[in-house]
Amino acid sequence: MKNVVVTDRAPKPIGPYSQAVKANSFVYVSGQIAIDPKTGEFTPGDVKQQTERVLENLKAILEASGAPMNHVVKVTVYLKSMDDFAAMNEVYARYFTAAPPARSTVQVARLPKDALVEIDVVGAL
Repeated sequence: MKNVVVTDRAPKPIGPYSQAVKANSFVYVSGQIAIDPKTGEFTPGDVKQQTERVLENLKAILEASGAPMNHVVKVTVYLKSMDDFAAMNEVYARYFTAAPPARSTVQVARLPKDALVEIDVVGAL
């Protein structure tokens, strides 16, 4: 059984996907880019600013599902350039301080809206 998670505190999906899905004691949160949930507009800026917006979006979706950030068990980070790894990691570290989750980070050719970073997570409920 699965349950779809929806919150106005994060960007609405712009395609045939859910913000998150709860199944089997986990929540699977769709990849987020730096879209402001209040305006629906992409938030330009450097990778630090975009990472902050992305993590705030993820936090809102996780909270709506009943899982706080410290329940995240797996993260995948997609970067437009690995040159941005240290800057992204600086912001990321503020959100995952104790017992950080497992993580993969990959460089990709292109992201939606030409974003610099996209992140998806899996959390335990």
